[in-house]
Amino acid sequence: MNRAMAIARREFSSYFYSPIAYVVIITFLIASGFAFYRDFEPGQAAAMRSTLDWMVWFLVIIVPVLSMGLLAQEWASGTIETLMTAPVSDSEVVIGKFFGNLGLLVVMLLPTLLYVVLLTLYSRPDFGPIFSGYLGIFLVGALFVAVGLFCSSLTRNQIVAVVLAILLLCLATVIPYLIAQYASLRPVFRTVIDQAVYRRYSDFSRGVLSTGNIVFFVLTTAVFLFLTVKVLESRRWK
Repeated sequence: MNRAMAIARREFSSYFYSPIAYVVIITFLIASGFAFYRDFEPGQAAAMRSTLDWMVWFLVIIVPVLSMGLLAQEWASGTIETLMTAPVSDSEVVIGKFFGNLGLLVVMLLPTLLYVVLLTLYSRPDFGPIFSGYLGIFLVGALFVAVGLFCSSLTRNQIVAVVLAILLLCLATVIPYLIAQYASLRPVFRTVIDQAVYRRYSDFSRGVLSTGNIVFFVLTTAVFLFLTVKVLESRRWK
């Protein structure tokens, strides 16, 4: 576990040696700030549900951009050989990469707590849905990072990795939401749609902490991490 955390620290710090982390974080904060500004008006409810909902859509694009080079860049540059011959297991590599990227996601979310401060100064917000909403965002972000890491393990090309990750996240998040909003579905199909990411997350934004939803995000994140380990194992022996 110490070796995995060493990889995580290296991965986390590497983001700040290139402009991509700064550009993505600033873009996310501007977009989420605009979403909050639209809701932070007289007469509006003292809540962040709409802002947090928008953050989910932003993460569909932003997380794949941040995670596209986690393994694809290692394959392309040849540094993966050094990493694989080091005294670390494939699972430690995957866990380290995952937590390094997840740490950057947390850093990206921290400035948005200013919105909570502003709500507190000018109103009396209900902190329950805000807390559960942030927990939901964190769980969604962790799942998205795992998906991005998996896609990055499949190719040497970062553009292919980011496009593949965005497609998978759209299939799991955006498309089911659009179908549920604008299509008439039979009960059996609506049951399937209700298992999609956004539907699971929406309970958190309403202040509902469901064990089933937490288990869903933890297990699906673990599945994609497991698949990534298996991809590394298969490529190691090629």
